[in-house]
Amino acid sequence: MSNVLTVTDMSTGYSGVPVVRELSLTIDEGEVVCLLGPNGAGKTTTLLALSGELPLSGGEVSMFGVPTTDPLYQRARDGLSYVTEERSVLKQMTARDNLRVADVDEAEVLGLFPELESRMTTRGGLLSGGEQQMLTLGRALARKPKLLLADELSLGLAPLIVDRLLKAVREAADDRGAGVLMVEQHARKALKYADKAVVMRRGRVVLTLPANEAIARIKDIEETYLSSAVHEDEADTAETA
Repeated sequence: MSNVLTVTDMSTGYSGVPVVRELSLTIDEGEVVCLLGPNGAGKTTTLLALSGELPLSGGEVSMFGVPTTDPLYQRARDGLSYVTEERSVLKQMTARDNLRVADVDEAEVLGLFPELESRMTTRGGLLSGGEQQMLTLGRALARKPKLLLADELSLGLAPLIVDRLLKAVREAADDRGAGVLMVEQHARKALKYADKAVVMRRGRVVLTLPANEAIARIKDIEETYLSSAVHEDEADTAETA
């Protein structure tokens, strides 16, 4: 098994203000890593930097065994898919045309989310939030990425839809060997589909452990690292995700 992502002492931020500091992690083929932390911990900033959307101020990112400073479009060509926290559905186009624009196989997406079949002629803006997210994730997975970055797939969605999305991510790792780094607000649910948990606080990794151990310690992790009340002093952090 080989690494699809290796991050070594990565630092980044906005307008010279550091947000993520000396972050290191690895993701192997077929491995799902859940990135946890309170608001302001630097989770979305981490994904932006890994996608090539935000420059590094220090450290190194290697994808598929090769150090990279490439922009997002080049990393996407090399095998990266990035699902942002904002659903990237073209609202005036039908679901089918959303897939055509992305040049992905409709059958691949419907294989992942068959419930979309009856909605292919519906405009994106008229789909439910869950349908929009299934369309967005299905489009990303239909590209058969070697590395998937996913930011808050579950945001604002019903538990049943969240399970469908996380199951699809797990299957992409198990069946296709994709490495996955996902940020999730529902830690307990997300960890059931993950192999490893990485916990951030104030822009730094403070804990890395297998997902089954994180589940066993979830109450302590929530109280010590994830509770916003514990981190009110972090309000000056530039990260808001």
